Amino acid sequence: MFAYELHQARSADLLREAARHRLAQEALRHRRSATRHRAQDRSPTDRSRRHWFTRAA
Repeated sequence: MFAYELHQARSADLLREAARHRLAQEALRHRRSATRHRAQDRSPTDRSRRHWFTRAA
């Protein structure tokens, strides 16, 4: 009986962990979506002004 109770407790714990993981992934998707949306709102010249490398001599 004790092994069954341990199994039930572990199963419930895994279900809670999976639910937390799904919630975290959903929040991450929303955050990335908002970032993409903000990037689309900016004009294309905002990004073109950024120089990653120095000019060659």
